[in-house]
Amino acid sequence: MRIHVLVENTSSRADLTAEHGLSLLIEACGQRILFDMGASAAFADNAACMGVNLSEVDVAVLSHGHYDHGGGMERFLQLNERAEVWVSEHAFDPHFNAAGKDIGLSPYLSAHPRIRRVQGACAELAEGVRLYSAECVPMHNPPEGAGMTAVIDGERVADDFRHEQYLLLEEGGRRVLISGCSHRGVLNIAACFRADVLVGGFHYMKADPVADAERLRSAAQSLMELPTCYYTGHCTGVPAYGLMRPLMGERLQSICTGQVIEL
Repeated sequence: MRIHVLVENTSSRADLTAEHGLSLLIEACGQRILFDMGASAAFADNAACMGVNLSEVDVAVLSHGHYDHGGGMERFLQLNERAEVWVSEHAFDPHFNAAGKDIGLSPYLSAHPRIRRVQGACAELAEGVRLYSAECVPMHNPPEGAGMTAVIDGERVADDFRHEQYLLLEEGGRRVLISGCSHRGVLNIAACFRADVLVGGFHYMKADPVADAERLRSAAQSLMELPTCYYTGHCTGVPAYGLMRPLMGERLQSICTGQVIEL
């Protein structure tokens, strides 16, 4: 299994653009899967520089309905004429950050003929490739995204991140879970799937490394109790990663734009 990091907040190469966003191209189970499309068209420009042909993508997945993961969706649909884009049925609901800024998707794309909405708890996209909805994750710990809101049934309420979904890949006897921002709580998600590898953000970027140090240490300990190795970046935040890495050692790795992960 090979994962190309098309865009992330940091970059390993001067010729590749970094932005607050995430996009991964995954080669697994005989499929080329695009997971998220960044905040802009930068992921596509980076893909070209990395020798990744987006027209050859078989299927695309949107992790949740925020612009930094779906902002480049229109560019992808222009470059690829056949792949379906699988989204949550709640992905195009209006979403706002804690300051009230609109962070949702472009609503006109919701009617595109290749947008596919996941109905129910799970969709099998190909052999060994399954997409799970947020309802599969028990909420033993609070979600990550304090102050974020969404319009649900015509009312603006605290976002419960029902629009989040997770990609589980099973190949060669290993289970690899791909998560975007883990808004439903990385502790909840990791404990639910107990994958061999989890790739995605932890959404600790707002955590204070001093005031929240004990919470982050506790999170690191809980993650270490699971049979999982972690590749993280984007919304995890540099301070949180810096605090958790010494506690988790080689089982916690960072990702950056331009990186190719071999699993």
